[in-house]
Amino acid sequence: MRQAPLSRRLRVYAFDPSMATKLDTAAMNELFIDVPWEAAIEVGPSGEYIEVVDFDPASGVYYKPVDLNDPILLAQEGIAPSESDPQFHQQMVYAVAMKTICNFQRALGRVAFWADREFVVDGEHRSQFVRRLRIYPHALRDRNAYYSPAKKALLFGYFPVTRKDKDCTPGTIVFTCLSHDIVAHEVTHALLDGVHPRFNEPTNSDVHAFHEAFSDIVALFQHFSYPQVIEHQIRRTRGNLETENLLSQLAQQFGATTGRGSSLRDALGAEDANGKWKPRVADPQALEKTAEPHARGAILVAAVFRAFLIIYRSRTADLFRIATNGTGRLPEGDIHPDLTRRLSCEAAECADKVLQMCIRAIDYCPPVQITFGDYLRGIVTADLDYSRDDREYRTVFIQSFREWGIHPRSITSMGEDSLAWPTGNELMEDQDAEDFTVSSSEDRIGRIKLTKNRMREGLQSRFKAISDWNLESDRFKVWTSLDHWKKQIHDWLKDGDSFGNKYAQLFGLVIDGTAPPTVYRSDKDGLPSVEIHSVRPTIRRIKQGGARTDLVIEITQRRRGYFDPDKQKAMDAPSSTPLSRDEHGDFKFRAGCTILIAPDTQEIRRVIKTRGTVSDDTELETVRRFLTGESGATGNAFDAGLAQSLMSINSEMRDEPFALLHDQEGGS
Repeated sequence: MRQAPLSRRLRVYAFDPSMATKLDTAAMNELFIDVPWEAAIEVGPSGEYIEVVDFDPASGVYYKPVDLNDPILLAQEGIAPSESDPQFHQQMVYAVAMKTICNFQRALGRVAFWADREFVVDGEHRSQFVRRLRIYPHALRDRNAYYSPAKKALLFGYFPVTRKDKDCTPGTIVFTCLSHDIVAHEVTHALLDGVHPRFNEPTNSDVHAFHEAFSDIVALFQHFSYPQVIEHQIRRTRGNLETENLLSQLAQQFGATTGRGSSLRDALGAEDANGKWKPRVADPQALEKTAEPHARGAILVAAVFRAFLIIYRSRTADLFRIATNGTGRLPEGDIHPDLTRRLSCEAAECADKVLQMCIRAIDYCPPVQITFGDYLRGIVTADLDYSRDDREYRTVFIQSFREWGIHPRSITSMGEDSLAWPTGNELMEDQDAEDFTVSSSEDRIGRIKLTKNRMREGLQSRFKAISDWNLESDRFKVWTSLDHWKKQIHDWLKDGDSFGNKYAQLFGLVIDGTAPPTVYRSDKDGLPSVEIHSVRPTIRRIKQGGARTDLVIEITQRRRGYFDPDKQKAMDAPSSTPLSRDEHGDFKFRAGCTILIAPDTQEIRRVIKTRGTVSDDTELETVRRFLTGESGATGNAFDAGLAQSLMSINSEMRDEPFALLHDQEGGS
């Protein structure tokens, strides 16, 4: 019996069309990407994850959809790259999107999910499964491209060139859907939204900056999975990737045609006033001087890219010693082809490990109020769980983040033991509550064991179906099971008999009557409500060779916040009458945690809490100061005085944060 192929090859631009018109880069710029074989793929193309809809509203035209199962296209491995063929545009966005999705699935150990559609029916909150992300290659006649959380879609723009110089021809058209970097960047926004929907809510200067930085990181390091691209740049730089090169740059055509220089963003350096490229120097005070999301996110990207370069330099030092007879100085001329291949292999391996670490870390972040320091803790903890004995990459990440001034709040050191998020057992050891503390150490150990056993008993019946899924399972069936588990976990947390409510305290949740009146409460019992924000399975192959299965559970609580501190105090004053369900305050203050549970043993492996609980007035004040501009963060549409007006008068901008955010930057 014949078996279906595992993948299909499709042609794309490695960077964008501008590279195809330069002799030095033309041959390197046409790539063949392997994407998973989808036998049932429909014209569009439309498959399991992606639906390409090529309607151009500005022109009022539907472009003919491409059929990737056409025998002629199968024989030619897709349509040849073309700026003028809309069907190639469709192929390009599909192929790059699927490549990005595959990188996520490999790192996270599960099928990818898009963010649910949320709605209310008869006062009850409901979620709807989103099978496909829609991609519109020609959605806008504008210098913009963005992910729409409301539409669950990617919208790419196109625009005429108005500049005239060596890189720009007036009257020609730039299609953002033909930029590999812009497509990967926008797909990453959508994938991150599927994991952390609350990262769309700006509560500090890092939130939207993180979304932009993370999307840039994925787009940048995806370049390194293409051997011909790496070898080309290794030859051009003679192995020194700390000099100007395409691998560190994003969206070259977009940057040139919009007057931003040789690229939209560069992780290594920038052009000065005279057009000369200069490397960036690590600045530990940079964050304190930067608020605009793209510029602030660029600091995080620079820290990650610097970590990669340090590792690459360390891993290739022996090759350079051999090639230079120990002098460290390569002879003039092109480097040897064998050296090029070896350096390229090392660069690709290092970049792939860095990319996997960066993606894997998003399961180890708090569900709301993300900061760059939290992300560093996530990178370190995830890698500890994956490869505890291999410290090199973790050490380099810590070094690079420190040099760029990125560190978590309230830690005692920058050592990996301090940065790692705690385990459930560690929190129990530190818990001062009476439930986990008794007179003698012997009794204490016994009580902790009893607590863990009680917790297992409470959870065991709720996770019987955990072995029924794997990475090949139907996504809707997995989603349905996960939706069922949300209720099971919610009931466990609120059930005192199962010890779940004691663990709620351990997780930093406030579920008793001591919470301020502005904390949202359940209609059933009048106690603070808890939202099981998401339940995600993960199966990871750890470095030792075994497989580890976890459930990643996000839990949040919310509280009404008011811009006027006096009104906040008045609304939090004790009252016998609970606040109306229609009273929502001026903004939402959220707190919560992400927990990793081993479903077979019910061990709480990691607990990632936000700073402070939902009752914490200090953290509430911090968010208030950010939203009202008192924290000093200015320069974009999601802080300062604009926050109040946007929240009160323009819900469309709130629903489409990335459209406005990217338009502020002049595009992606």
